[in-house]
Amino acid sequence: MKRRDFIKGSAVLLAAAGTGDLLHAIEPSEAAEEIKEEIEEVPSDGPLIASEPVLQNFAETSIGIAFAVSSLSSGYVLIGREPDLSDARKVKCGGLRLTEISDKLSQIRLTGLEPSTRYYYRIGADRIHYGGGYDMKNLGSEESEKVYSFVTAGKDTAAHFCVINDTHVKWPTIVKCMEKIRSVQPSCVIWNGDASNTEETIEKQMRIFLKPQEGPKDYAAEIPYLFSPGNHDYRGMANRHLERVWMYRQAEERSSRDWDLGRNYAVRLGDVALIGLDTGEDKLDSNPLFAGIFNMKAYREAQTLWLRDALKRKDIARAKFKVAFCHIPLFDPRPDANPGDVAPDDKDPRYKKGYAAWQRTCASMWGPLLNKAGCQLVICGHQHNYRYDAPDSSRKWAQIVGGGPKLAEKGFPTVIEGEVTGGKLLITVHNMFTGEVEARHSFKA
Repeated sequence: MKRRDFIKGSAVLLAAAGTGDLLHAIEPSEAAEEIKEEIEEVPSDGPLIASEPVLQNFAETSIGIAFAVSSLSSGYVLIGREPDLSDARKVKCGGLRLTEISDKLSQIRLTGLEPSTRYYYRIGADRIHYGGGYDMKNLGSEESEKVYSFVTAGKDTAAHFCVINDTHVKWPTIVKCMEKIRSVQPSCVIWNGDASNTEETIEKQMRIFLKPQEGPKDYAAEIPYLFSPGNHDYRGMANRHLERVWMYRQAEERSSRDWDLGRNYAVRLGDVALIGLDTGEDKLDSNPLFAGIFNMKAYREAQTLWLRDALKRKDIARAKFKVAFCHIPLFDPRPDANPGDVAPDDKDPRYKKGYAAWQRTCASMWGPLLNKAGCQLVICGHQHNYRYDAPDSSRKWAQIVGGGPKLAEKGFPTVIEGEVTGGKLLITVHNMFTGEVEARHSFKA
């Protein structure tokens, strides 16, 4: 909507309200003349579907599918258990009441699925003409030619996952990571934070997640992804609402107390429970750099309640292996590593950096719960250097810190692969700079 038309329409409504004639103000005839929205329409001669689908935030009985579009449309998914989709049902974007319309992307959340089950799907969209609240037309549907498939999470799904972190829109690194993942073919991938830098527009977000600038465009069309945000994934006006591109789970997929915790997950993958936590920003809410517009303290406290209950779920508690994922480490052996709780502005001469190298606050809240639940491993990022921290007397879980974004000898990128085989959880750390295996670690149930 053009600014002058918004002001004009608002003035009409306000004037009508002031005279007690609001109903008259929104009669169809006058709406067409007085408050008609002007929307620039894209010519309908190009493909409507503008990207491959991206499988987001999968779980035992649900999954999200997102894709880019080239003009105003309402997306949908045809999904079934037969390869030819002869049994397919159609699921529209948006929730109840209204479907979503967008000229940028569609997000469809599929629920009511069966655990550890292969599904086949095709994406599609209805091209929409919108000339105002009383001038709407469906200009026809377009669907992808390809039928894709995925397997839901569950105790019978192969316990095989990969982790990437701190890609920071470095395309040579992203390409190598995606190629390694494609060769490994895990059941799912955890993108463990700092996929972004500072993104101010939704278009910049889309080029990372939906329309990758380089590398395989269908990187997540059949391999589902989970996402644990990093501190950079909160920076920038667009990143404050990353859910517009990388969706939350629907509210009914979690308790009412936890409706705002759309980035947390506790997912069963064979003998492994995958537990997603969000460490948030690496600076305190009180740091003047952030103008008081962050509320991470309360967010972390809310996650503590969620984690306590998630670890008690039967499917999670009975998993032989429990692996937690978060962006900022929960432990650091270095005495000069800033623990992230130095009020009010993160600065202290004892510490090398003026931001959190690790999260002592999160460790104090979440660490005892992970200990009690028998968590064997926490996988993090943030520090741009691979490191392995063995368990100790106070911390029963090991910690693996993934590498950085640059293809270099120091701070090399990593793909961390986990797989249960022979009754053990085997972790392989792939060095994306050399192409060799950097380390292997083994965990017993």
